[in-house]
Amino acid sequence: MTNFFSRPLCAAALLLCAGLIHVQPAFSAAESPAPAQKVTLPAIAPFFESAQFSEPKLSPSASHVAVRIAVQNGRDRLAIVRLSDMDIRVVAEFADTDIAYFEWIDDERLIFNTNDRQTAMGDKRHRAGLYAVNRDGSQFMTLVENKRNLVRASTTIKRHALSYDTEPMYQQGAQDSKQIYVQQTMWSQATGDFERLALMRLDTVTGVANSVTSPGKVSQWVLDARGQPRLALTTEEDQTAVFYLDPASAQWRKLTHFATFGNSPGSFQPMGFDAEGKLYVASYANGDKRNVHLLDLNTGKILPDPVVAMADYDFQGELIYGRGKLLGLQVLSDARSTHWFDPAMKEAQQHIDSLLPATINLLTMAARADAPWLLVTSYSDAQPANYLLYNLASKTLSRLGGAHPRIDPAQMGRLDLMRYKARDGLSIPAWLTLPKNQTKQLPMVVLVHGGPYMRGGEWEWNGQAQFLASRGYAVLEPEYRGSIGFGNKHFESGWKQWGLAMQNDIADGARWAIAQGIADPKRICIAGASYGGYAALMGLVNDPDLFRCGIAWAAVTDLATQFSNDYNVLSDMSEYYKQYGMPLLIGDPVKDAERFRATSPLRQAARIKRPLLLAHGSNDLRVPYDQGKSLYQALKGSNPDLEWIMYDGEGHGWGLEKNRIDFWTRVEQFLARYNAPQ
Repeated sequence: MTNFFSRPLCAAALLLCAGLIHVQPAFSAAESPAPAQKVTLPAIAPFFESAQFSEPKLSPSASHVAVRIAVQNGRDRLAIVRLSDMDIRVVAEFADTDIAYFEWIDDERLIFNTNDRQTAMGDKRHRAGLYAVNRDGSQFMTLVENKRNLVRASTTIKRHALSYDTEPMYQQGAQDSKQIYVQQTMWSQATGDFERLALMRLDTVTGVANSVTSPGKVSQWVLDARGQPRLALTTEEDQTAVFYLDPASAQWRKLTHFATFGNSPGSFQPMGFDAEGKLYVASYANGDKRNVHLLDLNTGKILPDPVVAMADYDFQGELIYGRGKLLGLQVLSDARSTHWFDPAMKEAQQHIDSLLPATINLLTMAARADAPWLLVTSYSDAQPANYLLYNLASKTLSRLGGAHPRIDPAQMGRLDLMRYKARDGLSIPAWLTLPKNQTKQLPMVVLVHGGPYMRGGEWEWNGQAQFLASRGYAVLEPEYRGSIGFGNKHFESGWKQWGLAMQNDIADGARWAIAQGIADPKRICIAGASYGGYAALMGLVNDPDLFRCGIAWAAVTDLATQFSNDYNVLSDMSEYYKQYGMPLLIGDPVKDAERFRATSPLRQAARIKRPLLLAHGSNDLRVPYDQGKSLYQALKGSNPDLEWIMYDGEGHGWGLEKNRIDFWTRVEQFLARYNAPQ
């Protein structure tokens, strides 16, 4: 790893080279341009480029901002902005890899790791590593090795560098010490599977690490508001146990236990502690929706009255801290918002929303703010994230930069959350993106999210959907049963329903769009990746009268073989998940063998007659390459409208920007042949 240095730069020069300076501030109204004589489609590249300015973070005193900045055709760098005069200094830059995760650990020092964005997954030779540096670029330290020979002399003490499988906690600590907690993944010698996370306290100046006593095979550690280990979740067979490090005794004691998979009685997900030591958890304790509760640390019981509850959504969000206390909770309904406990932050939110009325505006306060700055993340369905500073004293906004400055919001479509009834009466939420100024009889792409047991979307800018909308397509993204975020009934009704009720939900969404006059019934294509790719293939199997074509990438093609490791490339899914999770959620490959054959695209390949664009990465470890290749081999002699792409070295999706642009260029061409706007 070479060319690590610190250098001061003119603020305007750095932001300009990153494409971040605009004459017109993002929060001011601009005059409408004269009507264009000819419609010019937006270029494809800006929809799929990596963010140019991302994840700005205030220092604990709010005197500085750390931010990751990309230069076109260059590497992601870590830069520090001094807010008193907007001086900018690059403090971490490598010639052969990119800055990835970073965090302040006190007001002077930061940690960061790396990820090579210009190398496909199968060609990567090094892990993330972990490094520390001061905000002026001094006292660089290698904390975790990444299997790379360091040719540069530095303060690295080689004997202290930790193993490459050691990672930061990805939790914001107290930010008042040069020491942090890191966790090392320990593997089973018998199976090679994940076994536990070992916790260590690491000095970022000396590189010395000391182990923390563990209550068992820990799968998750939780720090308290002071940045100290306070909670540990262990996993044995199909059970999760929760242990609490009691401050009074300095000993771990068991609070409770529950089934690891599903939503068993008493189960919860820990969110964090407030300054008084109260533990907030997310739980289905009160019924169908997951709410925020407090947990009684004496009894291990969930207190019945929720702190935050929503009628139509499971709670998803995070605790927000600042100035040594819990300020509020960020909440996701259809869009993100903040439930403030702190009156001053509530007032600031109201004023910022009045200045930026058309966007979601998420506020961040520094841990121990001395300076009057708040960080604002502002975005909408048509506008990618912009980052601004709000001065609490002057009540004014100033712009830092934007994630995708080449996207013009005026050219984007509009996104809404709709609901329709599935054939059995279940209400299905779905995201609908419409092309600008178009609403009726449109060609449609039904874009199916992966997972499948996750939430598909929220009200924000989405590069894939907006790209399709820019080409004239309506885009429907169903939150089919099995998706999370819409209640436990919605989630559990998707268990063991691959190719069945889950698939019906997707088809029913397309028929709803036809009935509403939105979709042209003769021009509907189904598309998706991973499980979404599986659903696209099953859409062509089950409903060839409805879907004119399909696009599937990184797709599961055979349910039974997804349970095994009998591939040229091994799966990265653990044997533990295959033993306890997949039988509950998908089914048993022996007991459900007949159903698996009936609902596996590979076994039903003879029924796939519609045009199909099929793509896979050669080094996909989640859905190994042989699944995609086997389906291609089964179809190539019988389907004349089959297109096959193999991206050499890619994993479960397209990590390389050039491959994302290439793939979506092919998607545009494929849709133009088989599902084109009139």
